[in-house]
Amino acid sequence: MENTFWTAFGASTLAALVTSIGIYVIRRFEAWGRENTIYFVCFAAGVLISVSFLHIIPKAFSMNPNAPFYLLGGYLALHLFDRFINAFVCGKAPDAHYDIGLVPMLGIGFHSFIDGFIYSITFTVSIFTGILTATGMVLHEFPEGIITYLLLIRGGFKERTSLFLAFLTAALTTPLGMVVSYPFISRIEEPLLGTLLSFSAGALIYVGATHLLPQAETEPKRYSLFALGAGILVAIVIIFSKT
Repeated sequence: MENTFWTAFGASTLAALVTSIGIYVIRRFEAWGRENTIYFVCFAAGVLISVSFLHIIPKAFSMNPNAPFYLLGGYLALHLFDRFINAFVCGKAPDAHYDIGLVPMLGIGFHSFIDGFIYSITFTVSIFTGILTATGMVLHEFPEGIITYLLLIRGGFKERTSLFLAFLTAALTTPLGMVVSYPFISRIEEPLLGTLLSFSAGALIYVGATHLLPQAETEPKRYSLFALGAGILVAIVIIFSKT
């Protein structure tokens, strides 16, 4: 069990490292990042929507018969959070639109935290299963760090604040979720995991379809449709790499 813990922890830490590299790279080339943020927005929307519909939702539905209710709950929770940010935060800072960064940050952070649960579960099943799962999951960590940082910058946050929040929510939450969940992994039953997965899917669908895509439509660029398609393709590759 001890070896399993450290293997799972190492894999989740690798995921956090890859996310952090993405954040560092895009900060180093921030001017280019600001100019091309819309492409990352479209790419992120393609990944999040596709992964939710093609993998997370079917998996959650197979684990919990009440998953549709939690799926709706996750979607509505992000919607209410968005409304709260617009009413009480953005309204006090008319030149900034913090919801553009905060809402995706919350969705990505929750998803990354649940990713930590998945590392605990799959490595407990077997090292081979854990490695296969980690291979697919790590693929999306690099663009996830880029997207989180750029959206925070786009929302009006300062560079250091964006760097800290992106690292905290997109990177650190994965090993944190793994460490928190591992002692209780034997007690987590499928229905509970299905609840968490479906809630996460609802949040991610809101981020991708209701939040990011409208942003892309307000600033149409020549290759934005290709970026959306690339996100969908990457999601399909990730999903098939896990099967």
